[in-house]
Amino acid sequence: MAVQVMVLPSPRCLFDDPVQIRVVGLLPQQEVTFRASLMDESAELFQAHALYRAGSSGELDLSCSPALGGSYSGVEPMGLLWSLKSKSPYKRLAKRNVLTPFCVDLEVYEGHGDMSRLLGKCTNERWFLGEGVKRISVREGRLKATLFLPPGPGPFPGLIDLYGSGGGLVEYRASLLASRGFVTLAVAYMAFEDLPAMPEILELGYFEEAVNFLRKQQQVKDTGIGVLGLSKGADLALSMATFLPGIKAAVSISGSGFNSFVPLQGDGFTVRPHPYDLGRIKTSDESGLVDFSDILDDHRDPATWDCRIPMERSLAKFLFLSGLDDTNWKSDLYCQDAVQRLRQYGREVEFFSYSGAGHLLEPPYLPLCQASIHKVLGVFVHWGGQWREHAKAQEDAWQRIQAFFWQHLMDSDIPKSKL
Repeated sequence: MAVQVMVLPSPRCLFDDPVQIRVVGLLPQQEVTFRASLMDESAELFQAHALYRAGSSGELDLSCSPALGGSYSGVEPMGLLWSLKSKSPYKRLAKRNVLTPFCVDLEVYEGHGDMSRLLGKCTNERWFLGEGVKRISVREGRLKATLFLPPGPGPFPGLIDLYGSGGGLVEYRASLLASRGFVTLAVAYMAFEDLPAMPEILELGYFEEAVNFLRKQQQVKDTGIGVLGLSKGADLALSMATFLPGIKAAVSISGSGFNSFVPLQGDGFTVRPHPYDLGRIKTSDESGLVDFSDILDDHRDPATWDCRIPMERSLAKFLFLSGLDDTNWKSDLYCQDAVQRLRQYGREVEFFSYSGAGHLLEPPYLPLCQASIHKVLGVFVHWGGQWREHAKAQEDAWQRIQAFFWQHLMDSDIPKSKL
């Protein structure tokens, strides 16, 4: 019997879908090396490998067969995905064009040695846009965004999605959320088209335009929308939930409860950025990686409290997520402070911190990026995280984010069809 490599239930799936990877046709107890390879859109090769031994019937099932070594060890059904690592150092796997999939080549080689004899292979197509989801480029007024619409009349929960100070228009999280039943608007706010890389000020009115645009979409449930953000996008999400009407729920990923780095100008007020000193940047002599974790003044100092976002004024519900191994930003400490403040005011808030997780908590199965270039600052930044722990955190956080928004925007659990 020829060796067959299978991805079940289908070799074509969404990127955040777990799959079962099986091999049949091996010899009983045969030693093999499994390798996964993915070429990103800039021709950067990401690979992972693991050593396995077939069972007595000549089969391998990664959902129950333990890896004996390689990029990971033990039973890790999705280990070949989350342990993918670039051949060049400090590369981050991120999808630029969500209309095409990432193709993961899965190959099985004889033995635990030099991978010279290929026994079988298959390709797992991992998509970022579900069947029937529409992608619409938005340039309306000042707004620069991309709208993703699930198939059908709705009504669907509406979300605004914000990434961090690296800027650009990041679509892959928004497209996956739309594939799970959310009308999602990915919004650029710096370092994109004519938006400056280092804005002197951010205007709350710009984000209000995004809220108004999303709320007028026919498929969006009209009882209020949600906003989620990562890093700088996280404190913007909290500011939007505090200062703008119509936002029912906000998720902060690796963020803080104060305004960071750029003044935020509202109608008749400005929230200044939390004080920082770039002289406190630490650069590793060995790796050249930059550590920003100590640049901020002490957030407990009352002199900084006018930089706080007065979230306690908001009627929105809040979810905070952070990694305990975030080496870019003391996000867990800053989230704890924000949560404590909200609870002092009797506000409903959820908070989850993850041991071994770094700064860049992404949709599941995107591999950990421990360090990469910050596109705006032009330096290599240490983000932190441990491979297995970070992968588990991403899986858990992704489910929590969706459940939180379904609960507070639709008053329901995640529909089984969206899981």
